[in-house]
Amino acid sequence: MPLSISDKDCPSNVHFSFAVIGGVGFSHLDDRSQITVNTEYGAVQASIARMAGIDVLFIPRHTGSSGHVPPHKINYRANIMAIKQLGITRVVAVNSVGTIHGHPIGSMVLPYDFVDLTRMRPSTFFEDQTVHADMSEPYCPQLRSLIRSILKEKGVQTADVIYACTEGPRFETRAEIRMLGSFADVVGMTGLPEVVLAKEMQLCYASLCLVTNMASGIESARPTATEVLDILTSRKEFIFELLHSIAARMPIERECMCNNAIDNGTL
Repeated sequence: MPLSISDKDCPSNVHFSFAVIGGVGFSHLDDRSQITVNTEYGAVQASIARMAGIDVLFIPRHTGSSGHVPPHKINYRANIMAIKQLGITRVVAVNSVGTIHGHPIGSMVLPYDFVDLTRMRPSTFFEDQTVHADMSEPYCPQLRSLIRSILKEKGVQTADVIYACTEGPRFETRAEIRMLGSFADVVGMTGLPEVVLAKEMQLCYASLCLVTNMASGIESARPTATEVLDILTSRKEFIFELLHSIAARMPIERECMCNNAIDNGTL
C-alpha cells in the first residue's frame, strides 16, 4: 500500500536531492517506492527512486486516480506544491515536444524561454494577492548548464530553444504552427504553468525536452499520438541514464537567482 504523507510527515530517512516531473511513459515505475503527498490542492501520486546514492522524487504528470490525465487537466499546482512541501528545491522536468524548426526526431532540446498560449489552467498560487514573479530567466541557468554539459559529454545533439505551450489536447493547426514559428522553436502542452508555479515557489526548474515529432505542416505527414509514444518509449532508457548522471553531479549549493524570484514582487 502506498505511503501517504503530508507536509509535516515525511519519512525521516528520506532526503531528496531533486524532483523529476515526467510525462507520457513515466506512469509506471515498478521498482520504486510509491507515496502519496497530500497538498491543499489535492493528492499527488509519486515515487521515491535511489539514483547515484541519493533520493529522487518522481511525479508522473499524467497519472491520476481515474487513469491517464490529459494535459489541460493536470493538477500542476498540486504537483509543484508537493515538491515544495517535501523541502525539495530543484526540479528537472521531462517534456515531449514537436519541432517547428527541424530539430532531429529523438534529439534533446533545452528551453531558455517560453510563450504561454494556455487559457484555462490555474497559473498562480497567489489568487488573492498581487505577486509578480520575476520571469526574466524562467529556467534555472545552473540546472540548464549541468544538463547541457552532460548531453555534450554523451555526444547528444541539443539546442537552446523557446518553448511554446498550447492548451491541448488537440494538436495545433498548420496556421498556428506558422504563427508560432515566428517566435518559438518547439511546441508542447505540459510546460506551462509548471515552470511559472515553480518560479513562484522559488524552485530551480529546468526542462529536458525530447523531440518526438514534426509540428503540423512542417512535413506532409500529420502528427499522431502513436508517433509520440513510440519515440518516448525508444528513448526512455536513455532519459533515465541522463537522470542518473544529473543525480551524480547535482551541485550542493544553488548558484542562481531562482530563490529570489518573488523578492520585492508583492504589492
